Amino acid sequence: MRVYVPLTLSGLAAAHGAGEVGPGPLTAYAVTPGLREWYVSDDIEELEYAALNRAAAASLRMIAGNPDEVRRRVVLAVDVPDGSAAADPDPDPDHGLSAASLGEVRIAAALPLAKAAAVHVDAEDAEKDVAAAAAALGAADLGDDDAQFTVDGAEDHELLWFGVQEIPQLIG
Repeated sequence: MRVYVPLTLSGLAAAHGAGEVGPGPLTAYAVTPGLREWYVSDDIEELEYAALNRAAAASLRMIAGNPDEVRRRVVLAVDVPDGSAAADPDPDPDHGLSAASLGEVRIAAALPLAKAAAVHVDAEDAEKDVAAAAAALGAADLGDDDAQFTVDGAEDHELLWFGVQEIPQLIG
């Protein structure tokens, strides 16, 4: 199963130094039954792209919580054994899965960087929009439409694909 782990550039540097992302438990995103139902698609590439975007949104939240962090979203794609990523088996019976938790999985243990398939990172030209989105996130969460428009502006930037062997250049 492929999982998408939200990180920051400093988190990627720490993982590179340690040889793993962790310690567990970790929150990641994957193609879960809830995500399949929400996205209404059988195309696995579309579903994986949706999971990647969920992880990118979580990376944005990490960035918003740290004013010293570089304003570029980072997602690590990692292949894990089936069954090692657990989705919430008991959503709230009155409300079902929350929109924020769609595709969310928990991984109990640290993930070896050697199991990573790729790294997805914003291009440098996205930093201005990601910075604005990070600043607007709180207001967007409270329902401010203008702030949500700003957050959506960061989502307009496609994350670039990098091989794991390129991590030293990304963090250098």
